[in-house]
Amino acid sequence: MTRFGVLLPVPLTHIFFPICRAYNSPSFAVQLLSIIIALCVPGWHKVRLAPSALSIRKVSGSLTNAVYFVSCPSSTSVPTVLLRIYGSSSDSLISRPRELHTLHVLSSQYHIGPRIYGTFSNGRIEEYFDSVTLAPSDLRDKTLSRWISARMAELHSVDITAVEGPLTVSSLEGKSWEIGVKKNIKAWLPAARQVLAHLNVDENDRAVLHLDAFCAQWSRYMRWVSNAEKAEGSSPRVFAHNDSQYGNLLRLTGQLPEGSPKHHQIVVVDFEYAGPNPLAFDIANHFHEWTADYGSSTPHVLDQSRYPTAEERRNFYRAYLLQSSSSSTDATMLEAVSEASLAQLDRQVRIWSPASHGMWAIWGIVQAKDNVEKGMAEFDYIGYAKRRMEGFFQEIQALGV
Repeated sequence: MTRFGVLLPVPLTHIFFPICRAYNSPSFAVQLLSIIIALCVPGWHKVRLAPSALSIRKVSGSLTNAVYFVSCPSSTSVPTVLLRIYGSSSDSLISRPRELHTLHVLSSQYHIGPRIYGTFSNGRIEEYFDSVTLAPSDLRDKTLSRWISARMAELHSVDITAVEGPLTVSSLEGKSWEIGVKKNIKAWLPAARQVLAHLNVDENDRAVLHLDAFCAQWSRYMRWVSNAEKAEGSSPRVFAHNDSQYGNLLRLTGQLPEGSPKHHQIVVVDFEYAGPNPLAFDIANHFHEWTADYGSSTPHVLDQSRYPTAEERRNFYRAYLLQSSSSSTDATMLEAVSEASLAQLDRQVRIWSPASHGMWAIWGIVQAKDNVEKGMAEFDYIGYAKRRMEGFFQEIQALGV
């Protein structure tokens, strides 16, 4: 899959045909059916269907893309598929060839994530899982939280080389891959500056989102993290999901194959931001997602009262550490995890927690480009970025940075 450290393109069928975003319009179904047939999606391309036969249901919870379940209720032989239409700002945030390579490796070698049936100009068709998307309250369920943790530990065991390719001299950060959070912030900052230059932002909000001030504090924080890890031990660098919000976590509704562990009822999807990061960053990022409810009347607001308590974090850590050591995650084994291991992991999560706020603050600014260009206001990206930026400054202050 690689040659001289460079990712080679995944052998997927691609057609140069875009689809409009107005999914309620008659033309949408016509365009979609043409795309599905052209991509030879299994179970679809040999059946004669009218566009009116399609059932298209929009899925909530995805902030970067528009996601839909596509089915044909009149034909039981036609499988449901997932349609993903890329957000107009996503090209500034995501390398689609790299994402497709990641999805291919994870699904073909590790049986993680969906199969990709094909791509078109502004989206792709994916495998559909018979499942329900988790709700915000599900993250607080002790059993589900342990299952999510075990799934995260399994993803973290993926060989980074298989996904990222071998290290080259130009990609070295010491003796490791450049971690995703640093790479993303560096890559996204120019686009964020452009958006703020053209966006009509309240002066108070603009002061919070002052990028020069952020960059100065980010550099200071990164130096502090480096010193802290030298003194206390570093969080292992792993292949991380980096966006494990509840909308990217599914619970299968059918029977698991015989012998499968119970936590395989949880399926992780949407690997757009996946890549090398400290494992503590991935956990910290997930904990921040406990505070979000993207289906509420104020989806950009994060409720800090929902952040996991010490005991809820310990429940997550126990399952993670046991799965990482290939032990059972049942209740009797959970108590065997040492207090020292729990305390160390919690400390590492605290160290990397501000980084999650910083990354998603810059992401929110870039995403606000949609509001500038198209007047789209389904989500208050600037309001979200502001709250993430405030969280970053509050947390580095609490750490004594």
